[in-house]
Amino acid sequence: MGLLTILKKNRQKEKEMRLLMLGLDNAGKTTILKRINGEDINTISPTLGFNIKTLEHDGDVGGQKSIRSYWRNYFEQTDALVWVVDSADRIRLDDCRQELHSLLQEERLAGATLLVFANKQDLPGAVSDVQLRKVLDLDAIATHHWAIQACSAVTGENLLKGMNWVVTDVASRIYMLD
Repeated sequence: MGLLTILKKNRQKEKEMRLLMLGLDNAGKTTILKRINGEDINTISPTLGFNIKTLEHDGDVGGQKSIRSYWRNYFEQTDALVWVVDSADRIRLDDCRQELHSLLQEERLAGATLLVFANKQDLPGAVSDVQLRKVLDLDAIATHHWAIQACSAVTGENLLKGMNWVVTDVASRIYMLD
């Protein structure tokens, strides 16, 4: 029995998933985590360092967020990458695309499910999820299961829809759901 088989069986018993939430600064990562966790979002300031949260979502799902220079410290055993994009920040969309495609080259993220949250859809001038799909060149991604979900961390719109997709996709691979 290989190590991968043993790890999958162990995870299957625990029913845990490790999610890594990343994105450029001010994309809305902390707001999303707080909204999903039922915390107050009125007192959010820029995150210095990283947040680690355990979330309850039909079982335990670990979600993490960190700053760019430390991202690689958290790649190990990541089941899904949630990439958060500030859809209203048109100036940095090219940087966002470059960072995402660079991350997807990381060996330790191979096979991880990818959810792109097209955040801040409640703001005027926000790029739609359809436009963002093109700008981020998502159709070129053949190495990961991926989806894009338009959302608003402030209103909570479509956050659970995106997280449900992630959990279902990861569970179908790790827990071998029928």
